[in-house]
Amino acid sequence: MEDKKKELSFEEAMEKLEEIVDSLEEGNVPLEKAISLFQDGMNLSNLCHEKLQSIEGKMDQILGEDGELKPFAIQEDES
Repeated sequence: MEDKKKELSFEEAMEKLEEIVDSLEEGNVPLEKAISLFQDGMNLSNLCHEKLQSIEGKMDQILGEDGELKPFAIQEDES
């Protein structure tokens, strides 16, 4: 089950997480099902967090003219 979650896109994981939150907020879920949903939600939340960190790391670099990734730095005007 863990492997399936890793294959989800960020958007798919967020959609499933929202469905879980909606189900838990309704409060009509038996305790065992609520615990299972909560665990699934935590796994999806961790997956989303990992994907965001990965994207953030990629955005900290910029592709140079030579095709190599280089650290991204904002150049300030020296006026």
